[in-house]
Amino acid sequence: MAMEPEFGISTPRNPSPYSWVNLSRNLMLAYQSFGVVYGDLSTSPLYVFKSTFIGKLQNHQDEDAIFGAFSLIFWTLTLIPLLKYVLLVLSADDNGEGGTFALYSLLCRHAKFSLLPNQQAADEELSAYRYGPSRQGPGSSSLKRFLEKHKKVRTSLLIVVLLGACMVIGDGVITSAISVLSSVSGLQVTEHKLTEGELVLLACVILVGLFALQHYGTHRVAFVFAPIVIIWLISIFSVGLYNTIHWNPKIVLAISPHYIVKFFSETGKEGWVSLGGILLCITGTEAMFADLGHFTSLSIRLAFAFVVYPCLVVQYMGQAAFLSKNTSSIPNSFYDSIPDAVFWPVFIIATLAAIVGSQAIITATFSIIKQCHALGCFPRVKVVHTSKNIYGQIYIPEINWILMIITLAITIGFQDTTLIGNAYGLACMTVMFITTGLMGLVGLFVWQRNIILVTAFLLLFGFIEGVYLSSALIKVPQGGWVSLVLSSVFLVIMCVWHYGTRKKYNFDLHNKVPLRWILGLGPSLGIVRVPGIGLIYSELATGVPAIFSHFVTNPPSIPHRIGFCLCKICSGTLCLI
Repeated sequence: MAMEPEFGISTPRNPSPYSWVNLSRNLMLAYQSFGVVYGDLSTSPLYVFKSTFIGKLQNHQDEDAIFGAFSLIFWTLTLIPLLKYVLLVLSADDNGEGGTFALYSLLCRHAKFSLLPNQQAADEELSAYRYGPSRQGPGSSSLKRFLEKHKKVRTSLLIVVLLGACMVIGDGVITSAISVLSSVSGLQVTEHKLTEGELVLLACVILVGLFALQHYGTHRVAFVFAPIVIIWLISIFSVGLYNTIHWNPKIVLAISPHYIVKFFSETGKEGWVSLGGILLCITGTEAMFADLGHFTSLSIRLAFAFVVYPCLVVQYMGQAAFLSKNTSSIPNSFYDSIPDAVFWPVFIIATLAAIVGSQAIITATFSIIKQCHALGCFPRVKVVHTSKNIYGQIYIPEINWILMIITLAITIGFQDTTLIGNAYGLACMTVMFITTGLMGLVGLFVWQRNIILVTAFLLLFGFIEGVYLSSALIKVPQGGWVSLVLSSVFLVIMCVWHYGTRKKYNFDLHNKVPLRWILGLGPSLGIVRVPGIGLIYSELATGVPAIFSHFVTNPPSIPHRIGFCLCKICSGTLCLI
């Protein structure tokens, strides 16, 4: 069976009819990605300005501060989602899979970083292991030998990767809560205001319905949700363009980084603390990479670069133009900026888009947990493949309902988008910071880039994300602790399971049975061979597991042919050897 492009096997480059098939297929996947990948990122205008101008920064609610905040949002969207993720990170897929664990799996293919020594020499003959002649300099080679030699360093690397995966899982909980609460909060702007309890009840009903839809699979959910997000993007683009022209066209000048310098010179420490709100404009960015297994890198790039990015920039520009003339509207900046004539249509589509926004990280959580399970870091769960054509489109029932329960608990417990936003920002920036570090290792050991280029990448994005992360850490007492608690719980589960997996593997390794002994033992047992094929699960790269000796000595008959099924680190897939 031919391999699909998602699995990392490139197709021949020739101007045949197949190129048109691939183009139409990528365009179709780009359309579907709106309903899964970009719902979260596209709904961030609901709460960014509100979360930025809180605390002591309320004393700086003037036109210059609004211009500075928009300039920060513009350059953050440009540098991190567009430059880092779309142009660079999406190229580091592991046979079509994305996310922090995919980067770790990719590293384990090209260096001996895995704590389970189950890689065979024959692996290097596979296409996924092929790369050009070594161009590594002495610095990168020394670093590689150091990492391979010291087990404690490799253990620390695994823990960091697990932490990133746990933060993504925590995102799956927090995203749903903040997106739905932010959307229904628009009802408080209307004449007939709902009470806090009624809003929370409405949000909980919507959340239950959202998680109940997951079993239909990414393909069906994407086709249902994609039109909603597309209409939403067109709506916020139109409203943003109208507000820019109507309220303050000079906001276009705020694209200049000069306004960022002016913003920090006037606000000082309060401006640095406000970055915890600014960073919410890129929440959901990690979903572009984590959801890569459900789509293709080209489809995700097309959707973001040509639709999502320009719509978001124009919306933030228009919202800033409105606030520069109506600073008192900052607590309800998005809904107040909507013209009265189109308020209700935009409110309805905003509510629907916020519901869809939760889909991005929920789907990414399924992919991350599948990868964790493949690397022996998560308990076995039922994985349902919901597509016949794309292997990465999956659904995990147990995880879906656990996420729903935790999400409802957070929604009922906090009832405040600002506090939930603090937890959201911390989880988001932690994952991005870890991804940057792993991308540096991928650049050195997989892509074999010059160490100077890799260092420049780490310094640029490490500095930007480090500043944002430091601002998010300040808000740990104001809700940020939720991300730490959730990630800590999942981290303990993963570490304990991986420890048990290593112990089991080492036991099998030291007690494996020679195949010649079994072949010589067969005739003396008088075992009846029956027609058929038997498959024996094993994690050993070579040799026969000890459990097989019990199998052949107890049943009265065994199949005529027996094969061993070896679970390998192969993009979360099972390979028959």
